[in-house]
Amino acid sequence: MTLPTRTLAPLRAVFRHDLGASLVVFLIAIPMSLGIALAAGAPLTSGIIAAVVGGILVGSVGGAPLQISGPAAGLTVVVAGLIPTYGWRVTCAITVLAGALQILLGLAKVARAALALSPAIVHGMLAGIGIVIAIAQFHVVLGGSPQSAALDNLRELPGQFAALRAPELSIGLLTVLVLVGWPLLPQRLGALRRVPGPLVAVALATTVATALGISVARVDLPGAALALPVSPLGFGWAGLVTAVVTVAVVGAVESLLSAVATDRLHDGRRADLDRELAAQGLGNVVSGMVGGFPVSGGAIRSTANIRAGAATRAATVMHGFWVLVFAGLLGGMVERIPLAALAALVMVVGIQMVNRAHIRHVHRHREFPAYVATVLGVVFAGVLEGVALGVLAAVVIALVRLSRSTVRTYELDGAMHVEVHG
Repeated sequence: MTLPTRTLAPLRAVFRHDLGASLVVFLIAIPMSLGIALAAGAPLTSGIIAAVVGGILVGSVGGAPLQISGPAAGLTVVVAGLIPTYGWRVTCAITVLAGALQILLGLAKVARAALALSPAIVHGMLAGIGIVIAIAQFHVVLGGSPQSAALDNLRELPGQFAALRAPELSIGLLTVLVLVGWPLLPQRLGALRRVPGPLVAVALATTVATALGISVARVDLPGAALALPVSPLGFGWAGLVTAVVTVAVVGAVESLLSAVATDRLHDGRRADLDRELAAQGLGNVVSGMVGGFPVSGGAIRSTANIRAGAATRAATVMHGFWVLVFAGLLGGMVERIPLAALAALVMVVGIQMVNRAHIRHVHRHREFPAYVATVLGVVFAGVLEGVALGVLAAVVIALVRLSRSTVRTYELDGAMHVEVHG
């Protein structure tokens, strides 16, 4: 029996394009998922769980077929602030509630409205989060432990330099050098350049640390049962509502921005943002219920997916399946990875969140003060506080422009003309 050509065509596309892309993204997802969980102070297994849920579940039903979902850097700072207050299991419950809120927002079709927020505020929020991540993980690269607040981390840096550990620093520097240098390889090394830089950096750091017998802290994946969520009712409602809204909003904004950016990289069907937002919510409900990190769309993995040739959502789903298989069969290999290598990886990701193109854009549109206000607010006060400060700055800028504007009306050839300057 011969299958019709129409039946075979989708299968050919999967094996020709999506299979290879899924393997590339899988190789990026393992170190990224572990590193983000480490940066937030969450159980490392929670990052793997979120990658599996984001790949298989969100990838199957999402509105952005080529977007890769999982633990993303934007929520790292938020989760890091929740764990000391609520503990991990209540944080999982907050993730579930945030997911339910995202589902409601998606069903209410407000995704486009969420993107109506000034780009200066959105990019300032992500840049501020990136700075907080980078400062915190720099402590780990130096061989220490980060504090819960960015200001404390800055204050403790001199003492951390005085007590730095050479083994961790050497592994961290090696990881950073590979991450920075890998994209600069000559074009003639095309096949080698296609290997993901994060994989090369972490694998090389692990190999060097193991071969030379360098004594550094390494990944520890506990074999205990999943840390299932518990009721948050013993905590104050105001704090819980703020936590749920923060996780939902930051995750939604990061996912939607990534989906829009992903659309610019391919010629296929445009993303259904409301469906994508609801799918992210479903992913968070499931991830939180089984002890996973909050799920969000990520630009780094999504870009890698498209550049590796992904054509359908099959690549997204298969990448989640590979993560699941790896965690189940080869989890012991992960425990050889130095924590300093993962910290260096996330530190570089944090630095890259301060995007020069975004800064030029907001400066060109005279919104730089709102951008700076948002960044400083996020770094020194918190995510929601930073966004509120950015909105306030944007309103002040608009009022100042309005006060300096001049309006002139005149009649020409029987038609009224209006000129606005300022």
